[in-house]
Amino acid sequence: MNTTTTRTIRGLAAAGFALALLAGCASAPDASTGGDAEPAPASELTGTLTVSAAASLQPAFEQLTAAFQELHPGVTFEGLTFDGSSTLATQIIGGAPVDVFASADENNMDKVAEEGLLASDPVIFATSSLQIAVAPGNPLGIETLADLVKPGPDGELPIVVVCAPEVPCGAASQQLLERDDVALEPVSEEQNVTAVLTKVSNDEADAGLIYRSDVLRSDGAVEGIEIEGSIEAAGSYVIAPLAGSGSPDAAQAFADFMLSDEAQSLFEQLGFGPA
Repeated sequence: MNTTTTRTIRGLAAAGFALALLAGCASAPDASTGGDAEPAPASELTGTLTVSAAASLQPAFEQLTAAFQELHPGVTFEGLTFDGSSTLATQIIGGAPVDVFASADENNMDKVAEEGLLASDPVIFATSSLQIAVAPGNPLGIETLADLVKPGPDGELPIVVVCAPEVPCGAASQQLLERDDVALEPVSEEQNVTAVLTKVSNDEADAGLIYRSDVLRSDGAVEGIEIEGSIEAAGSYVIAPLAGSGSPDAAQAFADFMLSDEAQSLFEQLGFGPA
């Protein structure tokens, strides 16, 4: 399955998050004069941005684009595309009009860089870890990767789905399975992590390998089983503005925003690791 979601972002951030941002931007009183300091000037940054981001980043980026617009009202987001990083890289190399690319790994970002399509060096802004996603209550008692190839109580092997090898979550899954000498034959290899999550949460599969952040965003539809050493296997998320953007300053500012306190705090809440 290849699932691409494109959304047009308009309007302001959610009220609570917006108020927190505004409070952080307010000017402190001027102690030297006893009067109030002048309020901070409104951002003069303008432009229209199209962003392509790894599927696992969708919950975070839908909130962060709204927060960025609150800080920079002159910037609008024409579209957000979420899919497997390998699919997005192929689209960009093929000429898709994109201003900012956020990949779930450095390998796919390197492919874009090798084509001379980056406006500046990529920046690591988050990390993640893989988990085994199972139905709530873990009815098959799966605790390790080795359990994915052991018959369950009914004598049948678990139905397991993973990401395709060219997708970051698939490459990490393959690395962990080879490390533990687990000869898994998945029933399908999906083109993004959202498709794996969907199959497990819809009871189309007994288990799947997905990011911890995707387990959390399922709102209890799946349960996550920790995998030792999965942080190193999953690698890092990277972001960069693309050459030829019609709004280069806004594209660079949005990439830089991923390292802000607001963004890093949100990534932590959503189950990502620090940059």
